[in-house]
Amino acid sequence: MNIEQARFNMIEQQIRPWNVLEQDVLDLLMVVKREDFVPAAYKGLAFMDTEIPLPGGENMLQPKVEARVLQAAAVKKHEHVLEIGTGSGYMAALLAHKARHVTSVEIDPAIRSLAQQNLSAYGITNVDVQLGNGAQGWTAGEAEYDVIVISGSLPFLPESFLSQIKIGGRIVAFIGQAPAMSAQVITRTAERVYDTLNLFETVIKPLHAATQPSHFTF
Repeated sequence: MNIEQARFNMIEQQIRPWNVLEQDVLDLLMVVKREDFVPAAYKGLAFMDTEIPLPGGENMLQPKVEARVLQAAAVKKHEHVLEIGTGSGYMAALLAHKARHVTSVEIDPAIRSLAQQNLSAYGITNVDVQLGNGAQGWTAGEAEYDVIVISGSLPFLPESFLSQIKIGGRIVAFIGQAPAMSAQVITRTAERVYDTLNLFETVIKPLHAATQPSHFTF
């Protein structure tokens, strides 16, 4: 397989047609080698339009979904980013190229170790991979973040995330329950004002330890 041709085809045939048009995002997908973050057994799938299995029943998202999330986050060089759900470390690597610092939280020790190895091997030094449950936010780092990316789905967005984003900051999350979920960008425009933009419909695996909505029986 010609890897660079496969990468080019992924961008031109999957990602660009999915409304990923920001040139800096497209350029970054050429720079950060996705295959270096794919488990060895699945490297042949690195550029396919499919989710890729990870340890513990988790997976890497489709390339076009990752690219849309990266574009929607619109990270700037001075910004601090919180990522919930590290996975293979690929999204953290993409975010790290655009941000000042990334704090990534992973609940599974084996996946955290995999991500740390991948990021270290890639020479990325501005990502801190923390072990813990970030389903309600993460208070062990910055008091507030410029960008929060939540890589698993949530039935609803907990209030704790809203208080952890700076004014002008963005949360990119998958909200809802199968079969009705949507990728959303929630922007904090004032102290108590949040604007929500629906990006696309999808179905994503739930985030571990996500709070479930109450079901009342009358």
